[in-house]
Amino acid sequence: MKDASSSNIALLLAYDGAAYHGWQVQADIGTVQGTVGDALRPLVGATVLPVGASRTDAGVHALGQVASFVSPRPLAPSVVRDALNATLPRDVRVLAARAVPEGFDARRSARLKSYGYLIAEGAVHSPFLRGYAWHVPRPLDVGAMRAALTTLRGTHDFSAFQAAAGRDRDPVCTILAARLVRRGALLGVVVSADAFLHHMVRNIVGTIVEVGLGRRRPKWVVEVLAGRDRRRAGATAPAHGLFLLSVRYPFPLFPGAGRARRGRRLGG
Repeated sequence: MKDASSSNIALLLAYDGAAYHGWQVQADIGTVQGTVGDALRPLVGATVLPVGASRTDAGVHALGQVASFVSPRPLAPSVVRDALNATLPRDVRVLAARAVPEGFDARRSARLKSYGYLIAEGAVHSPFLRGYAWHVPRPLDVGAMRAALTTLRGTHDFSAFQAAAGRDRDPVCTILAARLVRRGALLGVVVSADAFLHHMVRNIVGTIVEVGLGRRRPKWVVEVLAGRDRRRAGATAPAHGLFLLSVRYPFPLFPGAGRARRGRRLGG
């Protein structure tokens, strides 16, 4: 039974992943989990590693990562948010904090995650998008890319889009939504699913870019999916174009912040 003096706290995090070797803590290497854990230590009075909803890879960004931790002493969520933001580096921000029920775990309690990927089309790449969008200098057939994305919706074995490092887990996932939005030369691919495999979104993006460049037809993606062979799919898109947009739970966790994020959609 949880001690009445302890606190279970959820954090809504945003971070620029360029300077970090991913979310998960590693010895002698800067990670987001380790950085937040270091900032928590003087506040909590103990070594605490927050559990992240998603273990984002090196260079991947987040607009709506959720993390949770149990403090051995009671803490007001607003105090946690302000104290962390006073000590964290500027490329990691706590957007909100709240107390959550005993047993809540940011990773295990998650029901839906949404990722976005930015592609910058055109001969010249904007210096302001250099760290946040994959530059594809040739024109892309957006209609064909949308048709290819549509074929991935539903429950499938996504082995063809899974990195070798993650092949010890169940490859069956359900994609509830997959869409592509264009705003001028900027394309945003948004994928929402109940789970994601290692490099899954980046491999999907690399595959539909092959279609957009005219090298493959949209129905080729169906064949790739059915073949369950990573070697048949497209290249892995660069990490710096990927963003963890949001994580959903069985109850509204950060409803106000969620509305704010929806107002700032990729490419909007």
